[in-house]
Amino acid sequence: MRSDRRRGGEIDPRRRALRNACRVSPPADQIVLGLDIGTTSAKAVAFAPDGSALADAAAGYALHEPERGRAEQDAGEVVDAALRVLRDATSAARDRGAEVAGVSISTAMHALVGVDHDGRAVTPVVTWADTRAADQAERLRSEHPDLHGRTGTPAHPMAPLPKLMWFREREPETFAAVALWGGLKELVLQRLTAAWTLDHSCASGTGLMNLENLDWDPEALDLAGLGADRLGRLVPVTERLELTREAAEATGLDAGLPVVAGGGDGPLANLGVGAVHPGVAACSIGTSGALRLIVERPVVDPQRRVFCYALTPGRWVVGGAINNGGLVLQWARDALAPDLGDDAAWKLLDAAAEAPAGSAGLIMLPYLLSERAPHWSPLPRGAYIGLTRAHRREHLVRAALEGVCQQLALVLASMRDAGSEVREIRATGGFARSDLWRRILAGALGMPVGFPRGHEGSAFGAALVGMEALGLVESIGVAADLVRIEDVVEPDRDEAATYARALPTFAGLYDALEPAFRALQTLAEHETPAADPAREDSS
Repeated sequence: MRSDRRRGGEIDPRRRALRNACRVSPPADQIVLGLDIGTTSAKAVAFAPDGSALADAAAGYALHEPERGRAEQDAGEVVDAALRVLRDATSAARDRGAEVAGVSISTAMHALVGVDHDGRAVTPVVTWADTRAADQAERLRSEHPDLHGRTGTPAHPMAPLPKLMWFREREPETFAAVALWGGLKELVLQRLTAAWTLDHSCASGTGLMNLENLDWDPEALDLAGLGADRLGRLVPVTERLELTREAAEATGLDAGLPVVAGGGDGPLANLGVGAVHPGVAACSIGTSGALRLIVERPVVDPQRRVFCYALTPGRWVVGGAINNGGLVLQWARDALAPDLGDDAAWKLLDAAAEAPAGSAGLIMLPYLLSERAPHWSPLPRGAYIGLTRAHRREHLVRAALEGVCQQLALVLASMRDAGSEVREIRATGGFARSDLWRRILAGALGMPVGFPRGHEGSAFGAALVGMEALGLVESIGVAADLVRIEDVVEPDRDEAATYARALPTFAGLYDALEPAFRALQTLAEHETPAADPAREDSS
Protein backbone atom coordinates (compact mmCIF):
# COMPACT_ATOMS: atom_id res chain seq x y z
CA MET A 1 0.00 0.00 0.00
CA ARG A 2 1.35 3.41 -0.90
CA SER A 3 1.92 6.02 1.79
CA ASP A 4 1.19 9.06 -0.39
CA ARG A 5 -1.01 11.00 2.01
CA ARG A 6 -2.87 12.69 -0.85
CA ARG A 7 -4.29 9.38 -1.94
CA GLY A 8 -4.40 7.49 1.32
CA GLY A 9 -7.22 6.92 3.74
CA GLU A 10 -7.52 3.17 4.24
CA ILE A 11 -6.69 1.85 7.70
CA ASP A 12 -5.56 -1.76 8.07
CA PRO A 13 -5.05 -2.51 11.80
CA ARG A 14 -4.49 -6.20 11.20
CA ARG A 15 -1.44 -5.43 9.10
CA ARG A 16 -0.14 -3.02 11.75
CA ALA A 17 -0.83 -5.47 14.55
CA LEU A 18 1.25 -8.20 12.92
CA ARG A 19 4.30 -5.95 12.89
CA ASN A 20 6.87 -6.66 15.59
CA ALA A 21 9.84 -4.47 14.84
CA CYS A 22 11.96 -1.74 16.42
CA ARG A 23 12.94 1.62 15.02
CA VAL A 24 15.74 3.75 16.38
CA SER A 25 16.52 7.45 16.34
CA PRO A 26 19.32 9.63 17.72
CA PRO A 27 20.36 8.80 21.31
CA ALA A 28 19.23 10.56 24.49
CA ASP A 29 20.12 10.23 28.18
CA GLN A 30 16.95 9.31 30.04
CA ILE A 31 13.78 7.90 28.54
CA VAL A 32 10.37 6.74 29.70
CA LEU A 33 8.75 3.76 28.04
CA GLY A 34 5.16 4.48 27.04
CA LEU A 35 3.36 1.12 26.95
CA ASP A 36 0.11 1.20 24.97
CA ILE A 37 -2.16 -1.86 25.21
CA GLY A 38 -4.90 -1.80 22.58
CA THR A 39 -7.61 -4.08 21.23
CA THR A 40 -5.42 -5.86 18.66
CA SER A 41 -1.85 -4.90 19.50
CA ALA A 42 0.59 -3.73 22.15
CA LYS A 43 3.21 -1.07 21.55
CA ALA A 44 6.08 0.30 23.62
CA VAL A 45 7.83 3.53 22.65
CA ALA A 46 10.92 5.02 24.32
CA PHE A 47 10.50 8.80 24.68
CA ALA A 48 12.96 11.45 25.80
CA PRO A 49 11.68 14.47 27.78
CA ASP A 50 11.88 16.61 24.63
CA GLY A 51 9.26 14.38 22.99
CA SER A 52 11.61 12.57 20.64
CA ALA A 53 11.14 8.82 20.22
CA LEU A 54 14.28 6.70 20.43
CA ALA A 55 12.87 3.26 19.76
CA ASP A 56 9.64 1.31 19.60
CA ALA A 57 8.36 -2.22 19.41
CA ALA A 58 4.95 -3.65 18.58
CA ALA A 59 3.28 -7.05 18.76
CA GLY A 60 -0.18 -8.17 17.71
CA TYR A 61 -2.75 -10.50 19.21
CA ALA A 62 -6.15 -11.73 18.17
CA LEU A 63 -9.54 -10.17 18.79
CA HIS A 64 -11.75 -13.24 19.15
CA GLU A 65 -15.36 -12.95 17.94
CA PRO A 66 -16.83 -16.42 18.59
CA GLU A 67 -20.39 -15.33 17.93
CA ARG A 68 -22.43 -12.24 17.12
CA GLY A 69 -22.02 -9.60 19.79
CA ARG A 70 -18.90 -11.13 21.34
CA ALA A 71 -15.50 -9.43 21.09
CA GLU A 72 -12.90 -10.95 23.41
CA GLN A 73 -9.18 -11.13 24.05
CA ASP A 74 -7.11 -13.85 25.68
CA ALA A 75 -5.60 -12.41 28.87
CA GLY A 76 -2.40 -14.42 28.53
CA GLU A 77 -1.85 -13.29 24.95
CA VAL A 78 -2.21 -9.63 25.91
CA VAL A 79 0.13 -9.81 28.90
CA ASP A 80 2.74 -11.80 26.97
CA ALA A 81 2.67 -9.19 24.19
CA ALA A 82 3.13 -6.40 26.75
CA LEU A 83 6.22 -8.08 28.21
CA ARG A 84 7.61 -8.74 24.73
CA VAL A 85 7.35 -5.16 23.47
CA LEU A 86 8.82 -3.80 26.71
CA ARG A 87 11.79 -6.14 26.31
CA ASP A 88 12.32 -5.25 22.65
CA ALA A 89 11.94 -1.50 23.09
CA THR A 90 14.21 -1.55 26.13
CA SER A 91 16.92 -3.37 24.24
CA ALA A 92 16.69 -1.00 21.28
CA ALA A 93 16.75 2.11 23.50
CA ARG A 94 19.78 0.87 25.43
CA ASP A 95 21.55 0.19 22.17
CA ARG A 96 21.27 3.94 21.60
CA GLY A 97 22.80 4.70 24.97
CA ALA A 98 19.58 5.57 26.78
CA GLU A 99 18.82 5.00 30.45
CA VAL A 100 15.29 3.79 31.22
CA ALA A 101 13.84 5.97 33.98
CA GLY A 102 10.48 4.22 34.16
CA VAL A 103 7.47 2.70 32.43
CA SER A 104 4.04 4.32 32.10
CA ILE A 105 0.96 2.58 30.76
CA SER A 106 -1.97 3.33 28.48
CA THR A 107 -4.68 0.72 28.02
CA ALA A 108 -7.87 0.46 26.02
CA MET A 109 -10.79 1.38 28.25
CA HIS A 110 -13.99 -0.47 29.20
CA ALA A 111 -12.60 -4.03 29.15
CA LEU A 112 -13.70 -6.52 31.80
CA VAL A 113 -11.93 -9.67 33.02
CA GLY A 114 -12.33 -11.81 36.11
CA VAL A 115 -9.45 -13.61 37.85
CA ASP A 116 -9.29 -16.17 40.64
CA HIS A 117 -7.41 -15.92 43.95
CA ASP A 118 -4.18 -16.93 42.20
CA GLY A 119 -4.55 -14.25 39.53
CA ARG A 120 -5.50 -16.68 36.76
CA ALA A 121 -8.15 -15.47 34.30
CA VAL A 122 -11.56 -17.05 34.87
CA THR A 123 -13.14 -15.19 31.94
CA PRO A 124 -11.83 -13.89 28.63
CA VAL A 125 -11.14 -10.18 28.43
CA VAL A 126 -14.52 -8.79 27.33
CA THR A 127 -13.60 -5.73 25.26
CA TRP A 128 -15.37 -2.43 24.67
CA ALA A 129 -16.58 -3.76 21.31
CA ASP A 130 -18.58 -6.57 22.96
CA THR A 131 -22.35 -5.96 22.96
CA ARG A 132 -23.65 -8.97 24.91
CA ALA A 133 -24.86 -6.68 27.72
CA ALA A 134 -27.22 -4.65 25.50
CA ASP A 135 -30.31 -5.55 27.57
CA GLN A 136 -28.58 -4.65 30.84
CA ALA A 137 -27.41 -1.34 29.40
CA GLU A 138 -30.94 -0.54 28.24
CA ARG A 139 -32.26 -1.17 31.76
CA LEU A 140 -29.62 1.11 33.23
CA ARG A 141 -30.50 3.82 30.74
CA SER A 142 -34.22 3.70 31.52
CA GLU A 143 -34.20 2.85 35.25
CA HIS A 144 -31.03 4.56 36.51
CA PRO A 145 -30.45 7.61 34.28
CA ASP A 146 -28.68 9.50 37.08
CA LEU A 147 -25.75 7.08 36.97
CA HIS A 148 -24.41 8.70 33.81
CA GLY A 149 -24.18 12.05 35.56
CA ARG A 150 -22.43 10.62 38.63
CA THR A 151 -19.99 8.32 36.85
CA GLY A 152 -19.51 10.12 33.53
CA THR A 153 -19.96 6.84 31.63
CA PRO A 154 -22.88 6.36 29.21
CA ALA A 155 -25.20 3.41 29.78
CA HIS A 156 -23.88 1.32 26.91
CA PRO A 157 -22.88 -2.36 26.59
CA MET A 158 -19.25 -1.27 26.15
CA ALA A 159 -19.04 -0.39 29.86
CA PRO A 160 -18.02 -2.88 32.58
CA LEU A 161 -21.08 -2.18 34.77
CA PRO A 162 -23.65 -3.71 32.39
CA LYS A 163 -21.15 -6.48 31.61
CA LEU A 164 -20.94 -7.33 35.32
CA MET A 165 -24.72 -7.40 35.47
CA TRP A 166 -24.71 -9.77 32.48
CA PHE A 167 -22.30 -12.20 34.17
CA ARG A 168 -24.28 -12.10 37.41
CA GLU A 169 -27.56 -12.80 35.59
CA ARG A 170 -26.45 -15.09 32.76
CA GLU A 171 -23.41 -16.89 34.19
CA PRO A 172 -23.86 -16.88 37.98
CA GLU A 173 -21.36 -19.72 38.53
CA THR A 174 -18.65 -17.82 36.68
CA PHE A 175 -19.55 -14.64 38.54
CA ALA A 176 -19.19 -16.43 41.89
CA ALA A 177 -15.85 -18.02 40.89
CA VAL A 178 -14.21 -14.65 40.23
CA ALA A 179 -12.16 -13.27 43.11
CA LEU A 180 -11.28 -9.94 41.46
CA TRP A 181 -12.78 -8.06 38.54
CA GLY A 182 -10.80 -5.61 36.47
CA GLY A 183 -9.67 -4.66 33.00
CA LEU A 184 -6.52 -4.46 30.90
CA LYS A 185 -4.82 -2.02 33.27
CA GLU A 186 -5.19 -4.29 36.28
CA LEU A 187 -3.97 -7.30 34.28
CA VAL A 188 -0.81 -5.54 33.11
CA LEU A 189 -0.05 -3.85 36.44
CA GLN A 190 -0.48 -7.14 38.27
CA ARG A 191 2.03 -8.82 35.97
CA LEU A 192 4.52 -5.97 36.26
CA THR A 193 4.07 -4.98 39.93
CA ALA A 194 1.97 -7.72 41.60
CA ALA A 195 -0.67 -5.04 42.44
CA TRP A 196 -4.35 -5.24 41.39
CA THR A 197 -4.58 -1.49 40.82
CA LEU A 198 -6.60 0.83 38.60
CA ASP A 199 -6.04 4.49 37.77
CA HIS A 200 -8.80 7.10 37.98
CA SER A 201 -8.75 7.61 34.22
CA CYS A 202 -9.56 4.00 33.32
CA ALA A 203 -11.87 3.67 36.34
CA SER A 204 -13.99 6.56 35.11
CA GLY A 205 -14.82 4.51 32.03
CA THR A 206 -16.27 1.61 34.01
CA GLY A 207 -19.58 3.17 35.04
CA LEU A 208 -18.63 2.27 38.63
CA MET A 209 -16.60 5.27 39.84
CA ASN A 210 -18.14 8.45 41.24
CA LEU A 211 -16.56 11.47 39.56
CA GLU A 212 -17.05 13.73 42.58
CA ASN A 213 -15.08 11.71 45.13
CA LEU A 214 -13.07 9.45 42.76
CA ASP A 215 -14.25 6.37 44.62
CA TRP A 216 -16.46 3.41 43.75
CA ASP A 217 -20.11 4.46 43.56
CA PRO A 218 -22.30 2.54 46.11
CA GLU A 219 -25.34 2.32 43.83
CA ALA A 220 -23.25 1.10 40.90
CA LEU A 221 -21.63 -1.53 43.11
CA ASP A 222 -25.06 -2.66 44.27
CA LEU A 223 -26.27 -2.98 40.69
CA ALA A 224 -23.14 -4.95 39.81
CA GLY A 225 -23.68 -7.22 42.80
CA LEU A 226 -20.23 -6.91 44.32
CA GLY A 227 -18.25 -5.01 46.92
CA ALA A 228 -15.29 -2.71 46.43
CA ASP A 229 -13.02 -5.48 47.75
CA ARG A 230 -13.53 -7.34 44.47
CA LEU A 231 -12.27 -4.40 42.40
CA GLY A 232 -8.87 -2.77 42.02
CA ARG A 233 -7.35 -0.19 44.34
CA LEU A 234 -8.00 3.26 42.87
CA VAL A 235 -4.97 5.51 42.35
CA PRO A 236 -4.06 8.71 40.46
CA VAL A 237 -2.63 8.32 36.96
CA THR A 238 0.75 9.43 38.32
CA GLU A 239 0.87 6.71 41.01
CA ARG A 240 4.31 5.07 41.15
CA LEU A 241 4.62 1.33 41.67
CA GLU A 242 7.71 -0.89 41.43
CA LEU A 243 8.69 -3.53 38.89
CA THR A 244 8.93 -6.97 40.46
CA ARG A 245 11.99 -9.17 40.09
CA GLU A 246 10.02 -11.67 38.02
CA ALA A 247 8.81 -8.95 35.63
CA ALA A 248 12.34 -7.55 35.44
CA GLU A 249 13.64 -10.90 34.24
CA ALA A 250 10.92 -11.08 31.59
CA THR A 251 11.49 -7.56 30.24
CA GLY A 252 15.20 -6.94 30.74
CA LEU A 253 14.42 -3.94 32.93
CA ASP A 254 15.73 -3.41 36.48
CA ALA A 255 13.82 -4.72 39.48
CA GLY A 256 12.38 -1.83 41.46
CA LEU A 257 12.09 0.39 38.35
CA PRO A 258 9.18 2.86 38.70
CA VAL A 259 6.02 1.73 36.92
CA VAL A 260 3.54 4.61 36.61
CA ALA A 261 -0.14 3.66 36.52
CA GLY A 262 -0.90 5.88 33.52
CA GLY A 263 -4.41 6.27 32.07
CA GLY A 264 -6.94 5.26 29.45
CA ASP A 265 -6.04 5.35 25.77
CA GLY A 266 -8.68 7.93 24.88
CA PRO A 267 -7.75 10.62 27.42
CA LEU A 268 -4.04 10.00 26.85
CA ALA A 269 -4.48 10.41 23.10
CA ASN A 270 -5.27 14.08 23.75
CA LEU A 271 -1.84 14.47 25.33
CA GLY A 272 -0.33 12.67 22.37
CA VAL A 273 -1.45 15.42 19.98
CA GLY A 274 -0.85 18.28 22.41
CA ALA A 275 -4.57 18.97 22.96
CA VAL A 276 -4.14 19.75 26.65
CA HIS A 277 -5.50 23.28 27.00
CA PRO A 278 -9.20 24.21 27.31
CA GLY A 279 -10.84 24.69 23.93
CA VAL A 280 -8.42 22.44 22.02
CA ALA A 281 -10.05 19.17 20.92
CA ALA A 282 -8.45 16.01 19.59
CA CYS A 283 -10.17 14.19 16.73
CA SER A 284 -9.10 10.75 15.59
CA ILE A 285 -10.29 8.52 12.78
CA GLY A 286 -8.70 5.11 12.81
CA THR A 287 -10.81 2.01 12.46
CA SER A 288 -13.30 3.83 14.69
CA GLY A 289 -13.20 7.51 15.68
CA ALA A 290 -13.49 9.99 18.52
CA LEU A 291 -13.61 13.65 19.45
CA ARG A 292 -12.36 14.63 22.92
CA LEU A 293 -11.65 17.82 24.85
CA ILE A 294 -9.76 18.45 28.09
CA VAL A 295 -11.65 20.68 30.52
CA GLU A 296 -10.86 22.03 33.98
CA ARG A 297 -13.82 20.51 35.84
CA PRO A 298 -16.26 17.65 35.29
CA VAL A 299 -18.96 18.37 32.72
CA VAL A 300 -22.33 16.64 32.97
CA ASP A 301 -24.45 16.51 29.82
CA PRO A 302 -28.14 16.59 30.88
CA GLN A 303 -29.02 14.71 27.68
CA ARG A 304 -26.36 12.06 28.36
CA ARG A 305 -24.76 12.34 24.92
CA VAL A 306 -21.08 12.77 25.89
CA PHE A 307 -18.83 11.06 28.40
CA CYS A 308 -16.70 12.67 31.10
CA TYR A 309 -13.53 10.90 32.26
CA ALA A 310 -10.95 11.84 34.86
CA LEU A 311 -7.33 12.46 33.90
CA THR A 312 -5.30 14.44 36.43
CA PRO A 313 -6.33 16.98 39.10
CA GLY A 314 -7.77 19.94 37.21
CA ARG A 315 -7.97 18.02 33.92
CA TRP A 316 -11.01 16.04 32.76
CA VAL A 317 -11.82 14.69 29.31
CA VAL A 318 -15.26 15.11 27.72
CA GLY A 319 -16.36 13.90 24.32
CA GLY A 320 -17.62 10.93 22.42
CA ALA A 321 -16.34 7.95 20.49
CA ILE A 322 -17.92 6.54 17.34
CA ASN A 323 -17.71 2.90 16.27
CA ASN A 324 -17.44 3.52 12.56
CA GLY A 325 -14.43 5.30 11.09
CA GLY A 326 -11.97 3.90 8.59
CA LEU A 327 -13.73 0.56 8.62
CA VAL A 328 -16.48 2.23 6.54
CA LEU A 329 -13.95 2.73 3.74
CA GLN A 330 -12.78 -0.85 4.20
CA TRP A 331 -16.37 -1.99 3.80
CA ALA A 332 -16.80 0.12 0.66
CA ARG A 333 -13.65 -1.39 -0.79
CA ASP A 334 -14.82 -4.94 -0.17
CA ALA A 335 -18.51 -4.45 -1.03
CA LEU A 336 -18.39 -1.89 -3.83
CA ALA A 337 -15.02 -2.43 -5.48
CA PRO A 338 -14.07 -6.12 -5.61
CA ASP A 339 -13.01 -5.51 -9.21
CA LEU A 340 -10.39 -2.86 -8.41
CA GLY A 341 -7.78 -5.15 -6.85
CA ASP A 342 -5.33 -4.45 -4.02
CA ASP A 343 -5.28 -0.71 -4.71
CA ALA A 344 -9.06 -0.42 -4.47
CA ALA A 345 -9.23 1.98 -1.51
CA TRP A 346 -7.02 4.56 -3.21
CA LYS A 347 -8.96 4.30 -6.45
CA LEU A 348 -12.24 4.70 -4.57
CA LEU A 349 -10.93 7.85 -2.90
CA ASP A 350 -9.90 9.24 -6.29
CA ALA A 351 -13.37 8.47 -7.65
CA ALA A 352 -15.14 9.93 -4.59
CA ALA A 353 -13.26 13.20 -5.14
CA GLU A 354 -15.14 13.54 -8.43
CA ALA A 355 -18.53 13.47 -6.69
CA PRO A 356 -19.91 16.77 -5.35
CA ALA A 357 -20.10 17.67 -1.67
CA GLY A 358 -23.32 16.21 -0.34
CA SER A 359 -23.06 13.30 -2.81
CA ALA A 360 -25.90 14.65 -4.93
CA GLY A 361 -28.47 14.34 -2.17
CA LEU A 362 -27.31 10.95 -0.87
CA ILE A 363 -26.79 10.34 2.87
CA MET A 364 -25.18 7.32 4.45
CA LEU A 365 -25.74 6.40 8.07
CA PRO A 366 -22.38 4.67 8.72
CA TYR A 367 -23.59 2.41 11.54
CA LEU A 368 -21.98 -0.80 10.32
CA LEU A 369 -21.00 -1.72 13.90
CA SER A 370 -23.96 -0.07 15.66
CA GLU A 371 -22.94 3.23 17.28
CA ARG A 372 -21.77 5.00 20.39
CA ALA A 373 -21.83 8.80 20.66
CA PRO A 374 -24.10 10.62 20.77
CA HIS A 375 -26.84 7.95 20.73
CA TRP A 376 -25.01 5.23 22.73
CA SER A 377 -27.06 2.38 21.33
CA PRO A 378 -26.28 -1.11 19.99
CA LEU A 379 -29.38 -0.97 17.78
CA PRO A 380 -28.58 1.10 14.67
CA ARG A 381 -27.49 -0.35 11.35
CA GLY A 382 -26.02 1.30 8.31
CA ALA A 383 -28.28 2.75 5.64
CA TYR A 384 -28.21 4.77 2.43
CA ILE A 385 -30.98 7.36 2.24
CA GLY A 386 -31.92 9.18 -0.94
CA LEU A 387 -30.54 6.67 -3.43
CA THR A 388 -31.57 7.28 -7.06
CA ARG A 389 -30.68 5.91 -10.50
CA ALA A 390 -28.30 8.83 -10.95
CA HIS A 391 -26.02 7.74 -8.11
CA ARG A 392 -22.89 5.81 -8.95
CA ARG A 393 -20.10 4.19 -6.99
CA GLU A 394 -18.31 7.49 -6.46
CA HIS A 395 -21.41 8.94 -4.77
CA LEU A 396 -21.77 5.89 -2.51
CA VAL A 397 -18.16 6.14 -1.39
CA ARG A 398 -18.21 9.88 -0.80
CA ALA A 399 -21.47 9.59 1.14
CA ALA A 400 -19.79 6.97 3.36
CA LEU A 401 -16.90 9.32 4.17
CA GLU A 402 -19.31 12.19 4.73
CA GLY A 403 -21.40 10.02 7.05
CA VAL A 404 -18.41 9.36 9.32
CA CYS A 405 -17.57 13.07 9.47
CA GLN A 406 -21.21 14.10 10.02
CA GLN A 407 -21.36 11.68 12.95
CA LEU A 408 -18.35 13.44 14.45
CA ALA A 409 -20.13 16.75 13.80
CA LEU A 410 -22.99 15.46 15.98
CA VAL A 411 -20.47 14.70 18.73
CA LEU A 412 -19.03 18.21 18.41
CA ALA A 413 -22.51 19.74 18.64
CA SER A 414 -23.25 17.63 21.73
CA MET A 415 -20.05 18.80 23.42
CA ARG A 416 -20.95 22.41 22.75
CA ASP A 417 -24.54 21.91 23.91
CA ALA A 418 -23.14 20.52 27.18
CA GLY A 419 -21.27 23.79 27.73
CA SER A 420 -17.81 23.06 26.31
CA GLU A 421 -16.08 25.59 24.09
CA VAL A 422 -14.19 24.14 21.11
CA ARG A 423 -12.01 26.69 19.33
CA GLU A 424 -9.32 24.44 17.84
CA ILE A 425 -9.25 20.86 16.53
CA ARG A 426 -6.23 18.62 16.04
CA ALA A 427 -6.79 15.43 14.06
CA THR A 428 -4.87 12.20 13.59
CA GLY A 429 -5.36 8.73 12.19
CA GLY A 430 -4.91 6.84 8.96
CA PHE A 431 -7.61 8.93 7.27
CA ALA A 432 -5.23 11.92 7.37
CA ARG A 433 -3.29 10.55 4.38
CA SER A 434 -6.25 11.45 2.17
CA ASP A 435 -6.65 15.08 1.14
CA LEU A 436 -10.30 14.40 0.33
CA TRP A 437 -11.09 13.01 3.76
CA ARG A 438 -9.25 15.90 5.44
CA ARG A 439 -11.33 18.37 3.45
CA ILE A 440 -14.60 16.59 4.23
CA LEU A 441 -13.79 16.56 7.97
CA ALA A 442 -13.00 20.29 8.03
CA GLY A 443 -16.18 21.05 6.10
CA ALA A 444 -18.41 18.84 8.26
CA LEU A 445 -17.01 20.28 11.51
CA GLY A 446 -17.16 23.79 10.05
CA MET A 447 -13.76 24.87 11.36
CA PRO A 448 -10.06 24.53 10.56
CA VAL A 449 -8.44 21.21 11.43
CA GLY A 450 -4.75 20.95 12.32
CA PHE A 451 -2.67 17.84 11.69
CA PRO A 452 0.27 17.21 14.05
CA ARG A 453 3.60 15.98 12.80
CA GLY A 454 4.58 12.40 13.59
CA HIS A 455 2.81 11.83 16.90
CA GLU A 456 2.69 8.51 18.77
CA GLY A 457 -0.77 8.97 20.31
CA SER A 458 -1.58 7.24 23.56
CA ALA A 459 1.93 5.88 24.03
CA PHE A 460 3.28 9.44 24.07
CA GLY A 461 0.48 10.50 26.43
CA ALA A 462 1.38 7.68 28.80
CA ALA A 463 5.06 8.62 28.66
CA LEU A 464 4.24 12.25 29.48
CA VAL A 465 2.26 11.17 32.55
CA GLY A 466 5.26 9.05 33.54
CA MET A 467 7.64 11.95 33.05
CA GLU A 468 5.53 14.16 35.29
CA ALA A 469 5.40 11.45 37.94
CA LEU A 470 9.17 11.00 37.77
CA GLY A 471 9.96 14.73 37.76
CA LEU A 472 11.39 14.74 34.23
CA VAL A 473 8.89 17.40 33.07
CA GLU A 474 7.07 20.02 35.08
CA SER A 475 3.64 18.82 34.00
CA ILE A 476 1.79 17.13 31.15
CA GLY A 477 1.00 20.64 29.93
CA VAL A 478 4.32 20.60 28.06
CA ALA A 479 2.57 18.47 25.44
CA ALA A 480 1.22 21.63 23.82
CA ASP A 481 4.80 22.79 23.14
CA LEU A 482 6.23 19.40 22.17
CA VAL A 483 3.68 18.56 19.46
CA ARG A 484 4.13 20.51 16.23
CA ILE A 485 1.22 21.17 13.83
CA GLU A 486 2.42 20.31 10.35
CA ASP A 487 -0.64 21.32 8.30
CA VAL A 488 -3.96 23.12 8.78
CA VAL A 489 -6.92 22.45 6.51
CA GLU A 490 -9.45 25.27 6.21
CA PRO A 491 -13.06 24.33 5.42
CA ASP A 492 -14.25 25.18 1.94
CA ARG A 493 -17.06 27.71 2.44
CA ASP A 494 -19.48 26.15 -0.05
CA GLU A 495 -18.84 22.59 1.07
CA ALA A 496 -19.22 23.56 4.74
CA ALA A 497 -22.56 25.20 3.95
CA THR A 498 -23.72 22.01 2.18
CA TYR A 499 -22.82 19.86 5.18
CA ALA A 500 -24.43 22.29 7.62
CA ARG A 501 -27.70 22.16 5.67
CA ALA A 502 -27.60 18.35 5.60
CA LEU A 503 -26.76 17.85 9.28
CA PRO A 504 -30.29 18.25 10.71
CA THR A 505 -31.58 15.66 8.24
CA PHE A 506 -28.67 13.34 9.05
CA ALA A 507 -29.35 13.72 12.78
CA GLY A 508 -33.10 13.18 12.42
CA LEU A 509 -32.72 9.92 10.52
CA TYR A 510 -31.63 8.05 13.64
CA ASP A 511 -34.89 8.77 15.45
CA ALA A 512 -36.95 8.16 12.32
CA LEU A 513 -35.38 4.74 11.75
CA GLU A 514 -35.16 3.56 15.36
CA PRO A 515 -38.29 1.35 15.06
CA ALA A 516 -36.74 -0.30 12.01
CA PHE A 517 -33.44 -0.75 13.87
CA ARG A 518 -35.29 -2.55 16.67
CA ALA A 519 -37.09 -4.82 14.24
CA LEU A 520 -33.86 -5.66 12.43
CA GLN A 521 -32.18 -6.42 15.74
CA THR A 522 -34.79 -9.11 16.36
CA LEU A 523 -34.26 -10.54 12.90
CA ALA A 524 -30.48 -10.49 13.43
CA GLU A 525 -30.77 -13.05 16.22
CA HIS A 526 -31.42 -15.63 13.52
CA GLU A 527 -28.61 -14.52 11.21
CA THR A 528 -25.18 -16.01 10.70
CA PRO A 529 -22.60 -13.50 12.01
CA ALA A 530 -20.65 -11.63 9.37
CA ALA A 531 -16.91 -11.25 9.78
CA ASP A 532 -16.06 -7.86 11.27
CA PRO A 533 -12.75 -6.08 10.77
CA ALA A 534 -10.49 -5.60 13.77
CA ARG A 535 -11.47 -2.74 16.04
CA GLU A 536 -8.97 -0.61 17.88
CA ASP A 537 -10.11 2.50 19.65
CA SER A 538 -11.96 2.24 22.93
CA SER A 539 -13.02 5.80 23.47
